[in-house]
Amino acid sequence: MTGTVSYAYAVARDAEGSLEDTLAGLPGVADAPVRLVRTGQDADVVVAVSPVPAQDFEEDALRAHLEDLEWLESVARAHHRVIEALAARTTVLPLRLATVYLDDERVRLMLEDRRQAFTDRLSALDAHVEWGVKIYVEAAAGQPDETPPDTGLSPGRAYLSHRRAQRHARDDAYREAEQVARRVEDAARAYAVDRVQHRPQQGELARGPGENVVNDAYLVPQRHAEGFRADVLRVAEGLPGVRVEVTGPWAPYSFAAPAEAGPLKRAAP
Repeated sequence: MTGTVSYAYAVARDAEGSLEDTLAGLPGVADAPVRLVRTGQDADVVVAVSPVPAQDFEEDALRAHLEDLEWLESVARAHHRVIEALAARTTVLPLRLATVYLDDERVRLMLEDRRQAFTDRLSALDAHVEWGVKIYVEAAAGQPDETPPDTGLSPGRAYLSHRRAQRHARDDAYREAEQVARRVEDAARAYAVDRVQHRPQQGELARGPGENVVNDAYLVPQRHAEGFRADVLRVAEGLPGVRVEVTGPWAPYSFAAPAEAGPLKRAAP
């Protein structure tokens, strides 16, 4: 396939008609300019798009690109950059990474078809932000040294004793993590209006020490954003072997689609 397809970043509300100025000069995916697609029915609900090389988003090519961490990171950074620029000015419904349509007309038809659902969701998310909360078990912090101490036991019995102590330290860390998770959930409930439980991150996605055991997103009114962050971090203090990471505030990536609605489908090349 040659030519370009339309890469869609997000649906947004442009009530003041100023988003084009916000996006002017902002590089999108593949350094392409970002433009807005509108409909005649409701011109203040728009989709931000860029023209991108069609050959990079064909099914086979895209599958290969998604295994290329350098390419994936470049696209993700551009995707996030556009969404954050929009979110600084208005309410945004972020779309999934690598959501593409054959052309702007297909985007316009999609917008017309789902206009009311988008309008309702934008209203529900107005003045709300997303916070990410991850809990890590740092079992190594509570484990005995890898070298068994000289206990006077035979080498075999000393090794088994040492492994048993390691297992107990690890089990203690997981119990502490469960306790922290309950405290975090209780603290978050005082502020958040919604929660999404993502799969814990592993492999390349699990950056930093420890094992990620909780990976949640919370939707919080902007006026309570800093209170949420402070209280969630406070309840995790003083428990060894467990680390809590709070990230944000973000555009509501985890809450863009209503629970009863599936994600937008990527157009087949």
